[in-house]
Amino acid sequence: MRLYGYWRSSASWRVRIGLALKGVAYDNVPVNLRTGEQNEAAHEARNPLHKVPVLEWTDDDGTHRMTQSMAILMWLDAQVPTPPLFPSDPLLRARVIELAEVVNTAMQPLQNSSVLAAVEDLGGDRTPWAHRWVEAGLRALDQLSAPLRGRYLCGDEITVADLFFVPQMYGARRFGVDLAPFDALTAIESRLAAHEAFVAADASNQPDAVP
Repeated sequence: MRLYGYWRSSASWRVRIGLALKGVAYDNVPVNLRTGEQNEAAHEARNPLHKVPVLEWTDDDGTHRMTQSMAILMWLDAQVPTPPLFPSDPLLRARVIELAEVVNTAMQPLQNSSVLAAVEDLGGDRTPWAHRWVEAGLRALDQLSAPLRGRYLCGDEITVADLFFVPQMYGARRFGVDLAPFDALTAIESRLAAHEAFVAADASNQPDAVP
């Protein structure tokens, strides 16, 4: 199994956490987004959107590839059910996905490097743009998770919501968002950051990490 990703790509980061939690061995194959490696023909063949992550594996039926972090994590959870990333209770499962999608749709895409480049091309400033949407997303995440929170975003077991949440907190700091109003979220982040799977998956611990 191979994971094509980038050290601080939040979508790649989520998948790394999932693989670590499940104890799945894989080859970490860096794709340098800063140099434009994602636009080269070799990577386009893996993902026509020119993005990461791409999970690739080979079995008796040949070579398979999957893109999009939520799809990858859902597939991974079905293949390796323990520990589960999605609660079995239908309502709780939907709530966990709701929290993950706050990050996946309302925050991360708006801080994506390609979007920030487009903002600059149109005469805007990338940092205030990203700051605005990340801060708004954190406010929503804080409110939506409040009735569900335990040790983690949804109770006392790690769920897929936590896998989306931790990399986004890195993004929040990167764009200068004041995290003081979000003490409940930062407390959860601290607990997750101490977990061995989150340590292994952390951006700073990847082979292509830039200090």
